[in-house]
Amino acid sequence: MKNGGKYAKILRAISGFLLYFLFTSFIVSCSLMLFLTVFAGTLGIELTENMIAPAAKITLLNVIFISLLFTVFDLIRRKLTVTNPSRMIKDTADRITQGDFSARTDIKDSYFISEEFCEIADRLNTMARELENTSTLRTDFIANVSHEIRTPLSVIRNYAEILSHDGLGDEERHDYLAIIRDTSTKLAELVGNILRLNKLENSEIKPSFTKFDLSELVTECLFGFDDNIEAKRLTVVANIEDGVTVKSDAELLSLALNNLISNAVKFTDDGGSIGISLKRKGEYAEITVSDTGCGIPSDDAGRIFDKFYQADTSRAKEGNGLGLALVKKVIDITSSSITVTSKLGEGTSFTIKIKGVSDAKA
Repeated sequence: MKNGGKYAKILRAISGFLLYFLFTSFIVSCSLMLFLTVFAGTLGIELTENMIAPAAKITLLNVIFISLLFTVFDLIRRKLTVTNPSRMIKDTADRITQGDFSARTDIKDSYFISEEFCEIADRLNTMARELENTSTLRTDFIANVSHEIRTPLSVIRNYAEILSHDGLGDEERHDYLAIIRDTSTKLAELVGNILRLNKLENSEIKPSFTKFDLSELVTECLFGFDDNIEAKRLTVVANIEDGVTVKSDAELLSLALNNLISNAVKFTDDGGSIGISLKRKGEYAEITVSDTGCGIPSDDAGRIFDKFYQADTSRAKEGNGLGLALVKKVIDITSSSITVTSKLGEGTSFTIKIKGVSDAKA
């Protein structure tokens, strides 16, 4: 392969020389013939073969020299302007295809390198950075998924082994079965959230924008947690404006609201309170879900929408760290926005702004 490449370079150099030789010979011959014809006619001199022969030989040598000079110059030019940047781009592309996403091409715009090569290098470097970020996220995601799935499976296996022993009382057996049931439910929710998040991130779920009554949707989502709210004796402060109609994806917004309300209930102590409000503000509908729970440390505020991240590790058993990641993805693909305010030990408030408010009901 190396010899083949070497021979190819030699053949390209020879073909380049022949091309320049023919081109230079043609130009020089035409120029000389025109010059000599005009010169001889002006002076009245008759040119003979003996007079032209020595000059023709010298001219041929000059043409050969000029062709060689052009060939060398062209080889140097191609090496600096084409071969070197092409090789750098190729080497970087090869490293990327082999899985080295840290590879970068350092090509700067200059007199010798065209702007097009610099643009290709910039695109390649951007692609490499994106692939590097994706690879890191995928590795972390797989590690987190493995950990999150392994934990409930271990719980199910351990309690299943205990249930296989003789001598267990009915009350103990009932308690262990309840633990297995709850853990299985949590595992099913985890897998379901992973699948939903994966579909959202891979654009397998496209938002369907239709007009609907957002007031009814918010109310239905809140009513869905009646049993949980009653079990924890929570006070609900609801301020839902009637007849707020928006054009968005009702199913996706329902997913986001359910996750926010679920978190508010989970992270609020027994006897606390949660609040939910819906207001029309100009062309936006503003939904606020608040609680009097544990709050979020300021250092963790910027990471709460990351996959599997849980600021309150003491309550990690109550969730799997995917709820807010799903909320953020829904907000992004529906062109909405979300903000969070929180004070440690006092509570948290999430505010969603949805564009596309309509005066008429759907």
